[in-house]
Amino acid sequence: MTRLRRWLRWILVVFLVLALIGAAAAGGLYYAISSKLPDVQTLRDVEMQEPMYVYAADGRLMAVFGETRRIPITMKHVPERLKQAFLATEDARFYEHGGVDYKGIARAVWLIISTNDKRVPGGSTITQQVARQFFLSSEYSYTRKLAEILLARKIESELSKDEIFELYLNKSFFGNRAYGVAAAAQLYYGKSLDQLELDEMASLAGIPKFPSSGNPISNPERARQRRDNYVLQRMADLRFVSQAEADAAKAVPMHATVHEPPVQVDAPYVSELVRQEMIARFGGDVVNKGYHVTTTINADLQASANLAVRDGLLLYDHRHGWHGVEKQVEVGAGDDAATLAAHLSGISAQAGLLPAIITATAADGSATAVLANRAEISLPAAAARWTNKTPAKLVNRGDIVRVRAGEKEGQWLLDQIPRGQSALVSLDANSGALRALVGGFSYSGNKFNRATQARRQPGSSFKPFVYAAAFDKGYNPGSIVLDAPVVFRDRRGKTWAPQNDGGGFRGPMRLREALVQSRNLVSVRLLDGMGVDYARKYISEFGFAEAELPPNLSMSLGTASLTPLSVARGYAVFANGGSRVDTWLIDRVTDRDGVEVFKENPALACRDCAGSSNGQPANPVVDGFNFGAPAPAPDATAIALPAESEVPAAVNPDARTAPRAIDARTAYQLVSMMRDVVQRGTGAQAKVLGREDVGGKTGSTNDHRDAWFSGFGGPYVTTVWVGRDDFRSLGYREYGGRSALPIWIDYMRSALKDTPIAQNDPPAGMVQANLNGATEWVKVEDMDRLQDYDLDLQAPQADAAAFDIF
Repeated sequence: MTRLRRWLRWILVVFLVLALIGAAAAGGLYYAISSKLPDVQTLRDVEMQEPMYVYAADGRLMAVFGETRRIPITMKHVPERLKQAFLATEDARFYEHGGVDYKGIARAVWLIISTNDKRVPGGSTITQQVARQFFLSSEYSYTRKLAEILLARKIESELSKDEIFELYLNKSFFGNRAYGVAAAAQLYYGKSLDQLELDEMASLAGIPKFPSSGNPISNPERARQRRDNYVLQRMADLRFVSQAEADAAKAVPMHATVHEPPVQVDAPYVSELVRQEMIARFGGDVVNKGYHVTTTINADLQASANLAVRDGLLLYDHRHGWHGVEKQVEVGAGDDAATLAAHLSGISAQAGLLPAIITATAADGSATAVLANRAEISLPAAAARWTNKTPAKLVNRGDIVRVRAGEKEGQWLLDQIPRGQSALVSLDANSGALRALVGGFSYSGNKFNRATQARRQPGSSFKPFVYAAAFDKGYNPGSIVLDAPVVFRDRRGKTWAPQNDGGGFRGPMRLREALVQSRNLVSVRLLDGMGVDYARKYISEFGFAEAELPPNLSMSLGTASLTPLSVARGYAVFANGGSRVDTWLIDRVTDRDGVEVFKENPALACRDCAGSSNGQPANPVVDGFNFGAPAPAPDATAIALPAESEVPAAVNPDARTAPRAIDARTAYQLVSMMRDVVQRGTGAQAKVLGREDVGGKTGSTNDHRDAWFSGFGGPYVTTVWVGRDDFRSLGYREYGGRSALPIWIDYMRSALKDTPIAQNDPPAGMVQANLNGATEWVKVEDMDRLQDYDLDLQAPQADAAAFDIF
């Protein structure tokens, strides 16, 4: 055997051995990878991430939550030209190959061999991209590439071509948080797929390759080049379109702009409440499951609430003058508008107050400024009339200030962000449904929701709850209580001498007048007469936690720390005739397919379901005197309380009845008295509404730290709070009637427009009588005792008597 043949034999043996080793290695690698491949059948049931949509009660969009914009579609909704645009761009032989384009792979291998690039284009079919998008990481390795190829073959064997293409079109990222071609069409062009023009289809098809750096918003020139030079030309070369059609599409200028879903109701504090509640109900990933949430919010009332709070806080702030510019920055003499506007980056607009940087002042008192969008505006001499100064007297070049649009077109006014804050809560008194809620001056400025999170002292607006407890003990609106000095001493010898606001005492007075005039000492004597423990238990029936009510006589002056929402809920008990309703916000939830997954069924107030929620009434105490055990009520007025599930089936067999909190007759008496507060008391400004059903109570705290007005009219109960987050004083004489009531009036003027007058007819079990020179409706069991009561025969309480209050 010749040496050559011997060498050939050894080469053949080595080759066979290496081939066997390679085959074994490839087989082992194939087994190792293929055994770990996922089940592609899960792609049939894949759940695409979609945002959560929140709507007002009438269906107007309020918010969209979720990082992913997506509108899932099926292939029947994809126009043929759009399909062809993606095929030309990504995988022209998609409907011919079996998941892997070996020509493309060969081309990619050649590029790797012939160039220094480690990453080269080509070789990935649409099927491979689906495999990578759903199952694999973005790691660039040969192992991952092999897994991608094997998985693509597996996908092709179990899914149809259209199913694979549909997954690709729904999953691909198109930049700007848009996932899927339908969401991209809506985002960039504000169109559905069937409305797209050829140039727009080509632009969309060119995005997935460079979704962040090559989309038509972030880089329109790069997007145009890819549209014209690659996508449209490829479509023409593949005869999907004619060259003339491609050239016509190339001639269309790039015109993509951001088309966000049009938020029609400005209610960010409410929307955040919805998001939190949806997470609590359905889990943390709820914002990506495509839920549609309908709330109880009345869109028009929410707009009125926003405006009332904004205008009310600006009015309050203007009373206390100009408190300086927001910031001062160094600017160059030759800085242009773009350079100046850069100083406003990161400063958000708040409730219509836009940040602006002053560029110059003039001798006529005017000033000029630049907005964040580089627009130059003029502030005339009258732009700061509320300060009694001209802008030129208040600002200098480089000052960052706030401006807002005036009523006239092109008019700009100088303003400032108020130091005060406010919250407004408006409920349907009969169901507890939230109709409007504002948690502060501006959500962008501060996301703290004062309506639900701020615990503040309600002051005198708490007194109606104390009066209600007293009326359950036998007092009535005509009862006489002494408005005179009194001192209380605790077990440690410390004394407390409560005072009326402004000082002064008015001696014996009827309770109706005491509430109308908000006499502190009368409230203190009432609470002392009935007992703190009893009052706390009784008042907790309004929905307050007993633990949050002070266990001492200061409770009578509103020293409990309560949220505006809880106060509004408490006032709803008066307005609806004595039922305790729960506040609620989410009315209905549907999933991405429109299937209802939740529907609220609130417990409703029932005026005719009379009774006492506290068991048998205690011995009635009138004007500080105990009259013994009460006589049973006449049969005609002895109405049993229904269980929560007892409701008129003829009206709604699934309806629930809210539990009774207080006697309907007590509610009637307090409503009557609070209507008088508006007609001739501390809330008299609200008479401007011209409605007899409007009532409520002002509230103020020490040093004017908090200002309140809570009240009702028509079907609504509304609470307004004004204060400062740092608990500083609002300023001299900033009472509830001055700071909070104007906001309440502005809102209720809108809410009560074209709304019928709410009646306040006395319930059964009451009689009308002349008491202490006034006609009042009194509970029959109280009247039986009052007929034998002679106030003149009773010894008055000592003015400075000492009592154990703890």
